[in-house]
Amino acid sequence: MSKQSVSLKVHKTQGENAIVLINKLKIADRNLEIQRDKEFIYIPLLSQPSKTVLKTLKREIANLEVTSYTFPKRAGEAKTLMEVLDGKLPPHLLAVLPRSADIVGDIAIVEIPPELEPHKTIVGEAILKTHKNVRTVLAKAGAVSGIFRLRDFTVITGERKTITIHKEHGCRYYVDVAKAYFSPRLSHEHKRVASLVKECETVVDMFAGVGPFSVLIAKIHENVKVYAVDVNPDAIEFLRRNARLNRVDSTVYPILGDARQIAEKRLQGVANRVIMNLPEKAMEFVDAGCQVLKPEGGIMHLYGFIKASGSVDSLKQQFAEAVEKQGRKISGIPSSRLVRETAPFEWQVVLDAVIR
Repeated sequence: MSKQSVSLKVHKTQGENAIVLINKLKIADRNLEIQRDKEFIYIPLLSQPSKTVLKTLKREIANLEVTSYTFPKRAGEAKTLMEVLDGKLPPHLLAVLPRSADIVGDIAIVEIPPELEPHKTIVGEAILKTHKNVRTVLAKAGAVSGIFRLRDFTVITGERKTITIHKEHGCRYYVDVAKAYFSPRLSHEHKRVASLVKECETVVDMFAGVGPFSVLIAKIHENVKVYAVDVNPDAIEFLRRNARLNRVDSTVYPILGDARQIAEKRLQGVANRVIMNLPEKAMEFVDAGCQVLKPEGGIMHLYGFIKASGSVDSLKQQFAEAVEKQGRKISGIPSSRLVRETAPFEWQVVLDAVIR
């Protein structure tokens, strides 16, 4: 059975980016199947997008078109976690079910509140039912901590593993969530920054992890050089594998070591662009970021955290002062945006700055 609906028509190269954004904006009609032809993807919408939503879409997606299209209805729509567990848990426990899960490859990662701890296995089994591609469900067993930004996990159901292959924007990544930091919630940010890179640029990814920024940049640009630095030897080993897996090992150069020491000893003045995705400490490495930029300057993508008591403007001021201490100046910040909420009243922010 089919239904005509408002749809977003985008080129297939923008498809994944569009689907992520539309789901984030909560305007997708999940009762209808996304359709494709040789060149375009058609995504069903709940209604005609408002001017504000359309402005957001056009800012993030090139050459989109809002049109009408006939979509088949979804067959056997998957139930929600609450629907699967209705009748198996009392109402007061249904109210504290995890609102979402981080899906990394075929692994789902969830936060289990204390009230649900005795029932975590049944919750895990329900997650397997609602996410058909998931084979393992992990529960967070601590906060992200340490120089490697790792956390502990417990397997609550499924295969006993922490390693998987994650697919994102046409790339594949070996990831061990217990040994190297990786967040699928930064998928849009990986794509956004990669799309800003120009041909023939040299990029330094100062806290590269398993390579979601570095590999994607090299994958979509033919004439770039990417130095990918990380202090975690496991992350660097996975990065090497991921560069080979995606056939960009001739343009991605993994470097194991402390970002400041590597900047001083090996990468002074080489970069047109530097990525500093270590939000809890990136501000402490602004000196190293300034060191790796070419003498004439370049672009710095700096990530940080702000709380409700702070502001993006205060982060900008702190950033400007740190840059000026290095004898450089910020000549402009073309973009500053909230990336995601990381805790109640706390957000991850990125500043895209032109440094001279």
